[in-house]
Amino acid sequence: MSEMSFEQLLNEEKPVSIHNGQIVEGTVISVKEDEIVLNIGYKADGIISRAEYSNTPNINLTEVVQVGDTMQAKVIKVNDGEGQVSLSYKRVAVERANERLEKAFNEGEVLKAKVTQVLDGGLSVTVDEGRVFIPASLVSDTYEKDLNKYKDQEIEFVITEFNPRKRRVIGNRKQLIVAQKAEAQKALFERINVGDTVEGVVKNVTDFGAFIDLGGADGLLHISEMSWGRVENPKKVFNVGETVKVFIKDIQGTKIALSLKFEDQNPWMNADEKYAVGQVVTGKVARMTDFGAFIELEPGVDALLHVSQIAREHVDKPADILKVGQEIEAKVVDFRLEEKKISLSMKALLPENEVVETEAEEPEAE
Repeated sequence: MSEMSFEQLLNEEKPVSIHNGQIVEGTVISVKEDEIVLNIGYKADGIISRAEYSNTPNINLTEVVQVGDTMQAKVIKVNDGEGQVSLSYKRVAVERANERLEKAFNEGEVLKAKVTQVLDGGLSVTVDEGRVFIPASLVSDTYEKDLNKYKDQEIEFVITEFNPRKRRVIGNRKQLIVAQKAEAQKALFERINVGDTVEGVVKNVTDFGAFIDLGGADGLLHISEMSWGRVENPKKVFNVGETVKVFIKDIQGTKIALSLKFEDQNPWMNADEKYAVGQVVTGKVARMTDFGAFIELEPGVDALLHVSQIAREHVDKPADILKVGQEIEAKVVDFRLEEKKISLSMKALLPENEVVETEAEEPEAE
């Protein structure tokens, strides 16, 4: 055997040695649904199990890795008992992810990631195999009864606590929402003025009114401002989620009062023509008191029919003759525009000898 030259000795391949914890690089030579085989230039191949590839449960490795791909992995065991090297791709990814998360924590970076788990106490998201927990109290600026709607959704958040040794990497989505709303509120108040007509979405309906989301702040549409007419129940008029056009009646600090009583629709604008003294009008009994009945001539215009003007004979109370919702005909006997008061008389339309029957009177038996 001839002696090897010095150059041949230099070029001779030296045996590769590896140890636990070492980062090695290899080429994928085989992929199964639950296992990856790497050629790492060692006397034995490296094996990456599904559990050591990703935190994603039941992931199909054939869908994410291909033969020929180059990968880096950490040595878990030099000999796994079957003469192969046990590797972890996930642990390398987690370490890199923690570096990124730490950087994001220090710089206040806004991250975006998919929610991988919905837990009893919050959400779990994954950033490059690094797990971040977002407590339920930090998911939103309002109470969230059911967090399942966030499953598989991409959400934005910031890291507000970073302690990987204790496995405490805490995300905060609420902080971003609060900041975004404050910015939107500022922008809204910079552009709106009293008297402006704006569009909003009904956010909530109560017995006393509706709250309208104007895109930065909510405005209150009080029941008394919903119509020129009378509104008995706002919930029968508005539905949550519907879009409405309203005008801004008043702004006090961050409180916005809204109205649907547009002036060009004010029924009193030409009321002096329609309800001049002497006119005969038709209306419906809206409500009654002991001293008279209020007659709705049109939405927003009520007139008083005094008990003494119902009939020529004495009437104790309007309810003896009239019913709520009943349509009546009467004559306008007084009109005061500034006070928005109209007085009516049914008696003025009755012949001198006509008598109005009450509900209490019984027809005579034959």
